[in-house]
Amino acid sequence: MKHMKEYLFLVVFALSSTASAIVIRDDTEDEKYQVPASALPALADFPGEGHGVLISPQWVVTAAHVACMQHHVPEIVINGLSREVESVVVHSGYKTPPQALIKETLASGDGSELRAFLASSDDIALVKLKAPVSDVKPISLYRGRDEIGSTVKLIGKGATGSGSDGPEPHAPHRTSLRRAFNVISSVDTRWISYSFDPPESAVQLEGMSGNGDSGGPVLIREQGQWQLAGLVAWETSQRDLRMYHGARYGDGGNNVRISHYIEWIESTIAVGAQRQSAALPEA
Repeated sequence: MKHMKEYLFLVVFALSSTASAIVIRDDTEDEKYQVPASALPALADFPGEGHGVLISPQWVVTAAHVACMQHHVPEIVINGLSREVESVVVHSGYKTPPQALIKETLASGDGSELRAFLASSDDIALVKLKAPVSDVKPISLYRGRDEIGSTVKLIGKGATGSGSDGPEPHAPHRTSLRRAFNVISSVDTRWISYSFDPPESAVQLEGMSGNGDSGGPVLIREQGQWQLAGLVAWETSQRDLRMYHGARYGDGGNNVRISHYIEWIESTIAVGAQRQSAALPEA
């Protein structure tokens, strides 16, 4: 348990906690970022904090650390209704940081080795629901490979604050639904990333994820609709982690790159469908 508490402290720096919310520009009213709960019916809320996204009637995709740090997830909420969970499939390439690395990072305040470790992990999981969702349209997956330079929309209910100060250290990790925008500035095999620019160089309603939204959607507009291009995962900061308490100007957001995992997502769902069909009684 001590290991998990230390890990949770670090995710404030690196993993948007078991989740993370929207940190906003300090020259823009918070009301302009707030949106009604109906803005994204396919958003899934995990118990306490953390998100996922409905991508087919019976499947939700999320960050692996969201599912793993909650140990057991009996149900999640989609469109205001509780949905029972049948099973969770975590990518085989997901890794949790060794305790020695965590202690070293906490002692030194230098997160470079931890960042390298996180970058090498496949932080994605699928949640199968016991019953298909019929009242919500699933989000389409973005299948392109040219995310860099694209404007993305971030949505979440986690902790909030401004880019100058970041969230309050003990702010709630489940608040009102907010959305913000940013621009993908770099792409890696597993990740699409952006930086939180100060107002003079920011896009309108620029923001980044904070503490409480991991697994939440990063959306790209393609063919006239918002498609799921990423999942909130971890943050990058050059600050001394011993004094770090949340996202601020100059920090970066690293998000699971959905296009890299299309084959894994589709094969996992297909296997789940085959098992379900095999389990059905003969007529």
